[in-house]
Amino acid sequence: MENNGKTRSKRSAIIIMGLALFATQFGAGNLIFPPFLGRDTGSHWFIGFIGFFLMDVGLAVAAIISVVANKKGTMDGVTDRIGKIPGKIMVSAIIICLGPLIAIPRTAATTYEMGIKALLPSIPLWLFGLIFYGITLLLVIRPTKVVDIIGNYLTPILLAVMVLLIVAGIIHPIDTATLVHGAKPLNAGIVNGYQTLDGIGGVPQALMMITAATAYGYTKKEDIRDTVAGSALISGTLLALVYGGLTYLGSTVSGVAAAQGLDQAPLLMFITGKLLGNFGAIALTIIVLMACLTTSIGLSSVVGDYFETLSNGKLQYKKTVVTVIIISYALSNFGLTNIIKLAGPILGILYPPMIVLVIFALLDGVVKNDHIAGLGAYFALAASLMANLPMGPLSDFIAKMPFASDGLGWIVPALIGCIIGAFIKMPADHEKISDKIRKDMEDGMDLDLNN
Repeated sequence: MENNGKTRSKRSAIIIMGLALFATQFGAGNLIFPPFLGRDTGSHWFIGFIGFFLMDVGLAVAAIISVVANKKGTMDGVTDRIGKIPGKIMVSAIIICLGPLIAIPRTAATTYEMGIKALLPSIPLWLFGLIFYGITLLLVIRPTKVVDIIGNYLTPILLAVMVLLIVAGIIHPIDTATLVHGAKPLNAGIVNGYQTLDGIGGVPQALMMITAATAYGYTKKEDIRDTVAGSALISGTLLALVYGGLTYLGSTVSGVAAAQGLDQAPLLMFITGKLLGNFGAIALTIIVLMACLTTSIGLSSVVGDYFETLSNGKLQYKKTVVTVIIISYALSNFGLTNIIKLAGPILGILYPPMIVLVIFALLDGVVKNDHIAGLGAYFALAASLMANLPMGPLSDFIAKMPFASDGLGWIVPALIGCIIGAFIKMPADHEKISDKIRKDMEDGMDLDLNN
């Protein structure tokens, strides 16, 4: 991205960056979760959506803003509160989830479940995956304009189909939302929000937005902060509207017998078929195929770049990408439902400490003692491990915590960690360095921490 020596107006930059961020976050794989949430929460779908919004859109926006709002203005400024090495480990774990462990395997599995299986039943998942990841490998190793064309044109088309689907469902709902007995709307929303990976993906995505702001001619910290934060709010608003609409559509089939028992992808196909007919379902399948292929290519490239940079070139980009794609192909053969089941506990462990770190990065100018955020994050991590792994009495203990029924049993332990951290004094040298960083950033000076 070039600015040719000119600085684009801030409003224009924010709009363009916001739409670009929306295109990055608006993955076809994420579309399968809101309708599933709506069906399982029925007439209480909006409460479920609130939980989904908080852990998906809300956290993603907060995570992006936290990177540019903290004193360092970097990703390290969010994660270093738990220590430099643990912070790198956490970011690496997030990148692995965004890559070969969950998100990339889900692209092929989602595409297969959302239409290939019905349109071409003679093609098994393993063969489709081989073709899908073969194309991914070819384009990620030798990038071409095909990828840009797919990303630039198919995302708007996918969005247009979604808007058409939502409007049709509002004007002519399939049925009325019914009361789903035994449903836990807030908990269901939180769990489904975790699955999108938008929340934990916000921190690394912020780096892309910072690069874009710089390319548009903005170099001052406050200008970068304003443009990145503005773009995050635009993307978040668009995502909220689409996801809210899809959750509502899911609620309209909560009492439809044929929709019961369907997994995430078949359910969205069922709703699309009911509202737009067979042509709509086929069009959605083709668009999802292209969108998922773009996502697979983009994420593979991100993982390759990240680990090459982290290892100072020891992990070469091409070798890393090949490894990522091989692992992704292997995991994709477990099927979409099993990938989602695998992701559940992993994301349930990673999200709570990241939420704590994001909150305190946003409060960077108010809370100066890093031990508060650090211990809060570690206590949240301990609680999430107990909640998501079979630990006998420890798991039973966390299950009895306040808010545990809504998937938030880690909140009280995190608060306890924050309180303990508040009584641990930061080293004097650290305080001086922190004060110098704050002063330098306020004055708009370049930092040289090595001097």
